[in-house]
Amino acid sequence: MKKVFYLASLLMSTLLMNAQENDQKTDTLKEVVISSSRIDLPFKENSRTIQIVTAEDIKKLGVTNVADALQQIAGIDVRRQGVNGMQSDLYIRGGSFDQTLLLIDGIKVDDAQTGHHTMNLALPIEVIKRIEVIKGPAARIFGQNAFTGAINIVTKDVEDNSLVAKVQGGSFDQFIAEVTGTVSLKESSHIVHFSKNFSEGYRHNSDFDNTNYVLKSQFNKNKLPIELLTSYSERKFGANGFYGIPSATEQYEETQASLIGFSTIIKNGNWTFKPRVYWRRNQDLYLYIISNPSAYRNMHITNKVAAELNGSYQSNVGITGFGVEFSKYYISSNRLGDNQREIATLFLEHRFQFFNNILDVTPGISASYFSDFDNQFFPGLDIGVKISDKFRAYGNIGTSYRVPTYTNLYYTSPTTISNPDLNTEEAFSQEVGFKYISNRFNLSVAAFNRDADNLIDYVRENTTDAWQAQNIQSVNTKGYETQVDYLFTINKLPQKIQLSYSYLDNDVKTSEANFSQYSINSMKHQFTSSLQFNIFKGFNTTFAYRYVERTAGMSYNVYDVNVSYRIKAFELSMFANNIFNAEYIESGMIPMPKGNVLFGMKYLFK
Repeated sequence: MKKVFYLASLLMSTLLMNAQENDQKTDTLKEVVISSSRIDLPFKENSRTIQIVTAEDIKKLGVTNVADALQQIAGIDVRRQGVNGMQSDLYIRGGSFDQTLLLIDGIKVDDAQTGHHTMNLALPIEVIKRIEVIKGPAARIFGQNAFTGAINIVTKDVEDNSLVAKVQGGSFDQFIAEVTGTVSLKESSHIVHFSKNFSEGYRHNSDFDNTNYVLKSQFNKNKLPIELLTSYSERKFGANGFYGIPSATEQYEETQASLIGFSTIIKNGNWTFKPRVYWRRNQDLYLYIISNPSAYRNMHITNKVAAELNGSYQSNVGITGFGVEFSKYYISSNRLGDNQREIATLFLEHRFQFFNNILDVTPGISASYFSDFDNQFFPGLDIGVKISDKFRAYGNIGTSYRVPTYTNLYYTSPTTISNPDLNTEEAFSQEVGFKYISNRFNLSVAAFNRDADNLIDYVRENTTDAWQAQNIQSVNTKGYETQVDYLFTINKLPQKIQLSYSYLDNDVKTSEANFSQYSINSMKHQFTSSLQFNIFKGFNTTFAYRYVERTAGMSYNVYDVNVSYRIKAFELSMFANNIFNAEYIESGMIPMPKGNVLFGMKYLFK
């Protein structure tokens, strides 16, 4: 492992020297405006750790879903339980899957039932423009669930009329069929997507059948544009060994997730207003034995209805960001009962700039009302220093929280006892970092610390007792991460190298209980790299490598290769995953598949 770190450091140094010598114009993220905060700022001016995954990055990697695309980002731990993102949980900087917030075009698609459904509405990659990864305390900006960070999926804009048809097939009898159409009219524009994705599975009872629909429309676009976003995803899958029960080989699950939202942007002088309303629904059917539904069956239906008004005001003393949000949750379940929760949140921050915009200071606060928990206040502070046009140093501190899910509060089974008296999880986080951004070379380095209290654990006194939920754990998490992007050309064709490394240390304070189920198995070391190599026009090859060492001692290396060839409107592709047949586990005791291949054809009609 030391050799890997040595080679990575040597390569980073070489790239830095080359980038300083040859800084010609190529594709750049410098002017990308981060849309996941109330104050819109270019990527290079933001004083937080934010990383961008572009549509081009996703395409070159050859992956078929958001979960796989995020695997190459430092500090992001995506724990999958199969191929094509089946069922995937998001962990940021050692937090849990309940502590990460997912957004789509700024719409919070959190689920009050359980964090296992965070990724149910992760959009098909054909409709994604970019993914914004916001690390560190984000409750001040997003409120509930952004305990360790947030991920915002930004959908594509409609520029012209087109129709894309795509078919893929390969190992484990995988088959993917997709159609994506865009229509640009005088007063409106539309994106329509349909996809079907199924497989016989790579082990017993790991088959799946997924269906996705997406519609994004913009009306009245020449006056006051009104944007409509709708999405529906249905997943049916065998859940062999899911949920920490290796012996439960016949489990089965179906989820149906839907979203409909309306939004607009109103600009009047120095004022900007962004009103939004949306409805998110999730249905979860679980069977312990697929052939005997009456043995044990769960059915949960969760609805969230929300309205929010965000905005900003620009004056001589800086930019003021503000927001108000109201959301109501409804859950109906044969295990969790019928419950409701109301949350109201106020947000305010102001970005001061001093010394000819060299220093920026952004204090802010969020205040939240909960109908079933105590009110919460979350202050925070971001500070940035512009050392040069390309170099910025920054630091931030803030508090964050997570309200227990209904599963934490009310789910009871023969082996688990819930606790309706649980309190919110809380954390105080600090971070310092710097980023260097040029046309050819991007470098980011960040160090962070998080003190978390009241973390929910499941404990028992004797081995024959059922596990019971308690606020019992305190964890100190510290670490650092770095990422390098280097763009260059060979024979006038664009090439790209990306390297990232993260280190994480969790100090779990000893529980007083005799037995504790709380198990942190974070990525202690994570190293990823990719080379996007264009041999000749239309022919692209990407090599991706990922090394992970977890705190429990397990380590593994995974290599992927993607090759594509495009001639005019026709494209052929081949994606090979885990080409050296590494044996590894990301979640629970479920082995990930060994080497597998996916072949594809794509045609663009215009």
